[in-house]
Amino acid sequence: MSKRVVLALGGNAILQPKQEASYENQYNNVYAATRKMAELKKIGHNVVITHGNGPQVGNIIAQNEAAKDIVDPLPINACNAESQGFIGYMMEEALKNHLHALDIQSDVVTLLTMVEVDKDDKAFENPTKPIGVFFDEVEAKRLEEVHGFVMVEDAGRGYRRVVPSPEPLVIHGVNQIKALIDQAIVISSGGGGIPVYRDEEGSIQGVEAVIDKDRSGLKLAQQVDADTFMMLTDVSNVCVNFGKPNEEKLETISVDEAKAYVAEGQFPAGSMLPKIEAAIQFAEMGKEAIICSLDDAIEALEGKAGTRILLNANQ
Repeated sequence: MSKRVVLALGGNAILQPKQEASYENQYNNVYAATRKMAELKKIGHNVVITHGNGPQVGNIIAQNEAAKDIVDPLPINACNAESQGFIGYMMEEALKNHLHALDIQSDVVTLLTMVEVDKDDKAFENPTKPIGVFFDEVEAKRLEEVHGFVMVEDAGRGYRRVVPSPEPLVIHGVNQIKALIDQAIVISSGGGGIPVYRDEEGSIQGVEAVIDKDRSGLKLAQQVDADTFMMLTDVSNVCVNFGKPNEEKLETISVDEAKAYVAEGQFPAGSMLPKIEAAIQFAEMGKEAIICSLDDAIEALEGKAGTRILLNANQ
């Protein structure tokens, strides 16, 4: 049965840890990842893709810093737009080549996507999201004094800038995505989206922030009325008691079971927890949330792989 599926691909799948950040490496990773997405289209599913951009936007900010004496650095929202553009281009080119090779009559559309946040979101009072490169203490203090950046020491590796991570409220262009989805694979909301807010006159203004890609992916899945929200990771299943003798692989679980595991502290805050929380919220709507590896995407949609979170485990 055909499903409307929102796929969320992590930025580390595009540039793997410790891999040289060359265009060739990133394109090759994207080409490998998008093959499975084209196969989902071939078997009849309608697909919307969103993606992370953590490594990419960090490198763009590093380029800005390296060239700051020659060219004025761009604000973070513009850096995010830049990363959306080049990742979207790579994904669109790769997908079109796969569709051609598989003889699939479908198009691919990349949307530069703004995501609206509340200008009074409490996240703006408490920046927590580390971005960009590391600095020593002297340079960090200079950046605080000259630019007003909030700098924090990060795990003994130096100082990094932290920025707000507000809650996404509205994905811009949702009606257009819904109109396109039957004819094309749509790429949208990359890197959590370009954060914007409405000022007192109702005009749109960009804001220096980074939106969590899992929360943004959830909002996208909700607003395009997806049947399935699938978060693609580098593991085949979510596990509880991870790394312990009683480690257990989760297959199909209910929302209540997932909430109980969260309450037990089973999932690390920086990795699996945001995915589980997003999956719970989507499944509470009576829909299907899946966390799985990219290689298992087709089997996971058939209920044969990955971790599925449903309102009721027997639905």
